[in-house]
Amino acid sequence: MSVTVRVPAKVNVQLAVGAARPDGFHDLANVFLAVGLYDEITVTPADGLRVTCDGPDADQVPLDRTNLAARAAEALAARYGRSPDVHVHIGKDIPVAGGMAGGSADGAGALVACDALWGTGASRDELLEICAELGSDVPFSLVGGAALGIGRGERLTPLEAGGTFHWVFAMAGRGLSTPAVFREFDRLGEGTDIPEPVASGELLAALAKGDPDALAAAVSNDLQPAALSLFPELAGTLAAGRAAGALTALVSGSGPTTAFLVRDPEAAAAVAQALMSSGTCRTVRTAAGPVPGATVAAAG
Repeated sequence: MSVTVRVPAKVNVQLAVGAARPDGFHDLANVFLAVGLYDEITVTPADGLRVTCDGPDADQVPLDRTNLAARAAEALAARYGRSPDVHVHIGKDIPVAGGMAGGSADGAGALVACDALWGTGASRDELLEICAELGSDVPFSLVGGAALGIGRGERLTPLEAGGTFHWVFAMAGRGLSTPAVFREFDRLGEGTDIPEPVASGELLAALAKGDPDALAAAVSNDLQPAALSLFPELAGTLAAGRAAGALTALVSGSGPTTAFLVRDPEAAAAVAQALMSSGTCRTVRTAAGPVPGATVAAAG
């Protein structure tokens, strides 16, 4: 018996960040869009908990119990009073350390897969509760589609998306640490009044209408200045994508992946080719969204 779950990447079309809280986290208004780049998580019974991984940059994925997929298996097993005796295999296609929630996707995928494998019958609310314990982006990886995340990003409200949005993603030559980017955000904002994060009404309306031009005019990422401060070369990638005809360009989440909204698949192909020729990135992917969240792809 094995179960395979497919889980998408995400792009943040808005990431509004508040001041650091006493617990070190930041309140967010995080508008997520799930896009069609996927990791596949396969779980099979085993004598103990084991994690393996293959795919692009698999050597950068931790295979110990710090991996969110391992932690998800442990959390579900603990809740239902069983041992987490399972082999978790990650088929990696979401960029590693790229600001596209690849690790969070693996956590959500392992949780859904183990629930199916073990027949625990956990409710959607239970699974979301465990996701929130695992990390801020994990609940959205479970839900997919389009959603507004508040708090640390884990409290979700589904959003209407009136069409398909086409994206190009440029992967950088090295990673960026999310905690380091938040620390740089705090440093850059020191001594200033940081407003409470709120979702943009214009952006939500653009999503609901499926209007790429209106969405392009409304996207924002409060972490982008911090990411550019730590990784100045990203400015060249953003400029190359804009010059190639992207409707807008932004750092995805905490980076270092850069995201380019385009009008259609033909424009995506042209921008992707121009970015690869520019020498400003390591590799390029195209994807569209919204797409569903963690979904059982095979069981048997």
